[in-house]
Amino acid sequence: MARTGYTLPVFATAAAKAALMYLCQRLDSLPSVDIDLLPDTAEIPVSGVATLDTQSALAMTISDPGDNLDLTRNTPIWAWVRLLPRQSEALILEAGEGLGKTITGDAAIYSYARRLFDANLLPLIPPDKTVKVAIILPEGRQLARRTSNEAFGILQGLSLLGTSGISQPLSDADHLEEFRRQLQAKVKNSSDLVFCIGNNGLQVAQRLSIPESAIVQTGNWIGALLVEAGLYQASSVLLLGYQGKLIKLAGGIFNTSSHIADAKLEIITAAVVQSGGDLEALKATLETKTADGAHKKLLELGLSEPVFAILAAKISHKATAYVQKYANFPLKVGTVLFDRKGEIIIQDSQAQELLPKLRR
Repeated sequence: MARTGYTLPVFATAAAKAALMYLCQRLDSLPSVDIDLLPDTAEIPVSGVATLDTQSALAMTISDPGDNLDLTRNTPIWAWVRLLPRQSEALILEAGEGLGKTITGDAAIYSYARRLFDANLLPLIPPDKTVKVAIILPEGRQLARRTSNEAFGILQGLSLLGTSGISQPLSDADHLEEFRRQLQAKVKNSSDLVFCIGNNGLQVAQRLSIPESAIVQTGNWIGALLVEAGLYQASSVLLLGYQGKLIKLAGGIFNTSSHIADAKLEIITAAVVQSGGDLEALKATLETKTADGAHKKLLELGLSEPVFAILAAKISHKATAYVQKYANFPLKVGTVLFDRKGEIIIQDSQAQELLPKLRR
C-alpha cells in the first residue's frame, strides 16, 4: 500500500510554528509540532530549533512526501522567525534563500500555504507583536532548475503551492486506478478529451480555454490512460504537454517517468536526422544536457519547426497505434508540444482539427 506524506507548505509551516513556540514559550526541547491541515491535523517532526537572540529563532523540518515521486524528498526547510513591535499585519511572510518569488517580487507562497500559516501561527502571536517569517530552502534554487517554475513566473527557487496538506502518491502504480476513475467520469460527458501532462499542461489548457469537463490529468501513465480512453470509446484525445516529457512517446515510451526510461535527446536527434539536419546539428543536439537545451539549439539552427513537427506527428501516430493494439479501437489522437515558458512549439494537423471543437 502506498504511503502518503505531506506537501511542502506543511513542513514550512511546521518549521515556522516550532521557531515561534520555542521563542515565545522558552521551551527546553521541541521534537515535533501539531499542524492544523484544514481540516485534518498532522504531527510533524522538528529536526532542529534554536533561539538566535531574545527576539528571533530558527527551526528546521525535513520534507517527507510519502511514496510520491517528489523531488523535494528529504529537503531541509528552515524558518527564521522574528518578533517585532505590532504593525498593521500580525504575520508577515517573506521569501528567504531558495524560496521562489513571483515576477512582481512577492514570495511564491500561495493561498493554501498562506491559510496554513494563518491557522497555525496567528493564535500564538502576542497581541502587541508582529511576527515576520522568512522561509529558507537551502537546496531550493538547485531543485527549481529541475522544474518548470520559471516558465510559470516563479523565479529563484521553489514555491509553496498546493490545495491540500496531504501528498498523495499520484506517480505510484497504486494510484493508477484513481486516474482511470477520473477518465471514466469525464468520458461520459465529453467524448473529446484532453490529456494534460503535469500541472504545467493544466495551466496551458486553461489558457487555451479548454473546458475543465474535457481535461484529464495523467501523471506518467499516458499509455495506460490512452488505452482506457479507447476501451471507453472516446472520440479523440488531445495530448498537451511540455516537449521534454511528451516526446518520449515518439520513442515508444508510454510511461513517462524518468525512473522507467529516458531517451529524450536520442529521440530528438533521430528527428533531426529525418528533418535533413547535418552532422554538426546532430552533434550539437546530442551534446546538450536537456530537452530544453536541445530545443534552444535547434531554434538557433533554424531546425526547431521541422524537427518538432516530425516529433508531434510521430507521437500522435504511435499513440493511435498503441490504442489500436491494446484496445482494438481507432482513437483519434492529436499532439500539442510547448516549451518551458508554456509557449506552444508545434501542434500537428490532428491537434489543429481538435482544438476548435474543444473550445466550443
